Amino acid sequence: MGIRFSARGRRALVALALTTGLALGASGCGGGGGDGDDKKPRKSASATKDGAPDPSTQEGESDAPLAEMKGSKGLILQITSAQRDAGGFVTINGTLKNDGAERVTVPPAVRGDETEILRHGMSLGGATLVDSKDKKRYYVLRDTDGRPLTTTGFTSLKAGESLAVFIQFPAPPANSSEVTLQLPTFAGAPITISG
Repeated sequence: MGIRFSARGRRALVALALTTGLALGASGCGGGGGDGDDKKPRKSASATKDGAPDPSTQEGESDAPLAEMKGSKGLILQITSAQRDAGGFVTINGTLKNDGAERVTVPPAVRGDETEILRHGMSLGGATLVDSKDKKRYYVLRDTDGRPLTTTGFTSLKAGESLAVFIQFPAPPANSSEVTLQLPTFAGAPITISG
């Protein structure tokens, strides 16, 4: 006898499967160690080549962000990577920085206005990916308890302070790699998904 699930039950199972499969990947993306660790080996490798800088495009890409989104009061979100993963999702990594001269409270609007996300505190849960080609908008993935799969728990940044961040979305179709990242109170930015 087969088991039948409601549409909500199926979504919960999919979210659980994604969360379980992403546990290792997400922990590497969210704590701030993922981006910094990825950049260090590239720089070390280039330094060992007779002291000359490596002219490869990889080195140039590691130094320049894919996109920069300006927010209020000197806040800047620099996107360093947008990677399509085999599990059917896209992970966006970046750095949230206070480029101003004094401490800034991150606007609560960045977490969105959905009740389920608001219950879990400060996050980047209000972010969306817009695929203009297929006319679709993708929202931040959530686990079975409704927690957004993005950096959480921050409130403010001191002058000059940076915070490594990540956001995970369902992946657009493979033929849609040009998308726009949107985050409330920040200017939207076009990005290219790799992988």
